[in-house]
This record gives sequence, structure tokens and C-alpha cells, in this order.
Amino acid sequence: MTNIKLRKWDSAEHLKTEEDIALYFEACLQEAGDDAAFITKALGNIARAKGMSQLAKDTGLGRESLYKALSGEGNPSFATILKVTSALGLRLHAETAEHGVS
Repeated sequence: MTNIKLRKWDSAEHLKTEEDIALYFEACLQEAGDDAAFITKALGNIARAKGMSQLAKDTGLGRESLYKALSGEGNPSFATILKVTSALGLRLHAETAEHGVS
């Protein structure tokens, strides 16, 4: 019998283009509902794909504090989220929610 080695899925490894990143982030925003940790983890995946050191330079925030804030376990301020999304070249947007349309 052959041993099969599995690796943990890492979204960051698959975010190669700006379009990949934008589509991934949009899907995460739609999927997250009211789960803020889901969004921060998604931003962390994007940050790792683009380079956490560069993000630290672009935001003026420490690399280690960014890793913690964007781990899904951290609780970053909204100001931090705005700095990160801007530095990553992403925009948040709003649209009306459809509630119980019959």
C-alpha cells in the first residue's frame, strides 16, 4: 500500500494574479456574513501571497503585528483593515442586501 502525503490547503499559494486576489476577496466578503475573523484571515492570506514585509512597509505597521492581526485570531481595528486593504490594492464596497424577497 502506498503512503499518501497530504498538505494543509494554503489559499495564499493560489493567489497569483491581481484578478485572483480580487475574486478571492469578493468571495470571502460574500461568504463571511458577520464573521469578521473570516475577513481578517482572508486579508492575511492575500498579504502572505503578496508579501507581508512589503505590506508592513506600505502600511507603516509592524510585520509581526500584521501577522497577528490578520491571522483570524487577532482583532484589528477598522483603521488597520482600511490601511491593509488600501495597501493591497483592494476596495471594500457596499450594496443593498436582499432580505426575504418573495
